[in-house]
Amino acid sequence: MGHAILILFGFVFIVPFYWLVSTSLKSDSQLFQFPPIWFPNPVKWLNYPKALNYIPFWTYTKNTLVIAFLTVLGTVISCSLVGYSFSRIPWKGRNFFFIVLLSTLMIPYQVTLIPVLIIFKTLGWVGSIKPLVVPAFFGSAFYIFMLRQFFMTIPTELSEAARIDGCNEFGIYWKIILPLTRPALATVILFTFINSWNDFLGPLIYLNDESQYTLSLGLQQFLSQHGAEWALLMAASTVMILPIVILFFFTQKTFIQGITLTGIKG
Repeated sequence: MGHAILILFGFVFIVPFYWLVSTSLKSDSQLFQFPPIWFPNPVKWLNYPKALNYIPFWTYTKNTLVIAFLTVLGTVISCSLVGYSFSRIPWKGRNFFFIVLLSTLMIPYQVTLIPVLIIFKTLGWVGSIKPLVVPAFFGSAFYIFMLRQFFMTIPTELSEAARIDGCNEFGIYWKIILPLTRPALATVILFTFINSWNDFLGPLIYLNDESQYTLSLGLQQFLSQHGAEWALLMAASTVMILPIVILFFFTQKTFIQGITLTGIKG
């Protein structure tokens, strides 16, 4: 019974994706036929090279990868360090500041959008990728919380044994804790990469030069210039989401393990 329900839900989620792919392979005459055509015939593979040539797709892909890589790097470094401090190092006011950190999760992004934009404009960063990358090096409350919870499941005896052997705090973090935290780090990396890859509002606000555009802005540009070319738009969208699907397919075991082991201890 349980498997049947899961199969049903899986079917519900896979149908829109299949419709996206099938539409990307249709000719214009097949797009709006009723009843709908589920299996395009003939299959128009030429939609894909046409879609990728309408916009500088590979330039936008490179820009998106650079921003996503730097964002992932900054998030992993900052959040793991802060999470380690909150979970493994006793210092005065630790719990108070952790509560303050969690309270920031209740602040909507729209509330801080204008003040943050003014700050970046004052710094002269608008028009560059810095506003999209630099904040990642200052941590994210949600990922700090998640890593802290995972760190607290690691026995403190490991840290104490390392201290007896003369290892300092950073050495414990780097050599003992991080290798044991791979599932949680993989979860953080996957979430961060997906958010950065799909981000539309941030690049829309901070990027002015088309040579710096990301894929999300590129698809919007495609839609504004070729709104009636639905098959080509679906082809470009399919290529854009393909890396996310491949990444999740190869990391799903580690991802699920990270979500499962990130408990609520503390």
